[in-house]
Amino acid sequence: MSSATPPHSRVSQQHTITITLVALLLLLAALWLSRSRLHFDWPMLAHELRHVSLPYVCLGAAITYSVIGLRAVRWAVLLAPMRKVPSRDLLSAQFIGFTLIALLGRITDLARPWLIARRTQTAFATQLAVYSIERAFDLGAAAVLFSLALLFAPRNMPHHEAFARAGIVSLVVMLALAGFALLLRSAGDRASALASRLLRPLSPTLAKSATQRILDFREGMRSISSVGEFLAALALSLIMWIGIAAVYWCCAHAFPALPQLATFNVSATMLLLATAMGGSLLQLPVLGWFTQIAILAAALRGFFAVPLEPATACAAVMLFATTLCIVPAGIILAHLGGITLRDAARSSSTQRTA
Repeated sequence: MSSATPPHSRVSQQHTITITLVALLLLLAALWLSRSRLHFDWPMLAHELRHVSLPYVCLGAAITYSVIGLRAVRWAVLLAPMRKVPSRDLLSAQFIGFTLIALLGRITDLARPWLIARRTQTAFATQLAVYSIERAFDLGAAAVLFSLALLFAPRNMPHHEAFARAGIVSLVVMLALAGFALLLRSAGDRASALASRLLRPLSPTLAKSATQRILDFREGMRSISSVGEFLAALALSLIMWIGIAAVYWCCAHAFPALPQLATFNVSATMLLLATAMGGSLLQLPVLGWFTQIAILAAALRGFFAVPLEPATACAAVMLFATTLCIVPAGIILAHLGGITLRDAARSSSTQRTA
């Protein structure tokens, strides 16, 4: 592998740095302009963090590690029709990939298929097809759990009617997406050609990327050749997202002195998880940590009337238990595998712009 960085990769990295700096400057400007109206008790935040229940936080981090392990198992299941690979051979790629996302943002999301292709000596296109269908299973499993949790939310829960309607809408959207996925499985060629015709006048690069992603998704769907494989992948996805929700539940209950958090239930947890998912879609390097904390804290305040400082402390703990706790393991596994995070990030950027 050449050490030279391709020109389009350098441009992508420069764009990421520029966007991050601009966003950081805008954030600092907003804080400066609102300094007279911003009443934040920093000593109270420190007090809340000092009194966090560490067993709950450690349990949440342990569940996060278990979920990463299940991701490796699911990837092996989805890859099995094309290549039999033990899940243990895919584990380090999962940790390294999510470490890169935690440190550098969503632009490095393709590091996992690149690392797995490198580890298993398979084509990147094959792993990209698996990645595409993995994302679909993630979305479907999260939507099912989110819909059911909100649909059957306790009637004494604040904003119950709004949450129940959101659950129904989410379930309908999920079923529509499932139907669309089945359509792409059988008519992916025509869908990609249509996307190319519609998008090419706007941007040839966007048209090419969209066409390739549709074909990747179609190949991923076709890789599931039996009902057993589909059910296994679906079961693993549901268990994983139950685990992810459990991490948020643990982090809320790590603040036993606050009734709103100490009594956090399943519906509240799923609502917060949906908020976190939306906030992570455009995650930027490092700055994304603070935006994620701000989004979670705002949700805790708006939906559950948690005071600002405890809400911020809880959001910071959630960020640690769901994301940042993975970083040490990812760095260690990258070192043991002779992989630098810079090379993995660079290759991910190259594949994204290819």
